[in-house]
Formats: sequence, C-alpha cells, structure tokens
Amino acid sequence: MSSVKNAMIEIISQQPDDSSYDEILRELAYARMVQRGLDDVDAGRGVSSDELRNKIDSWQK
Repeated sequence: MSSVKNAMIEIISQQPDDSSYDEILRELAYARMVQRGLDDVDAGRGVSSDELRNKIDSWQK
C-alpha cells in the first residue's frame, strides 16, 4: 500500500463513526494543505515571520 493511501486510511479511521462524507473530505483536504505547506518550507519556498510582518505592515500604509 502506498504511503498516501495509508495516510488517508489513518485520517479516516480517526474520524467519528457518524462523520459525514463532507466532514471526512474536509479533514482529508486539511491534511493535504498542511502537507503541501510543509513540503514548500522543505523546498525553501517559505516566508520568514519577519518577511511576512514587513509585507503586512506595508499593506497598512
């Protein structure tokens, strides 16, 4: 079994038995977004807190 499939099975198995289809899909999408963000940081595509603060401050001028 692939690691992606195993990760999905793990997420689904952690959901309550009465979870709706939409709730499970939302959890899977959330996990994917988090993983994509972590992958971006690992690839050097992240933004430091200082850079982000400077960008936000520039919007308020």
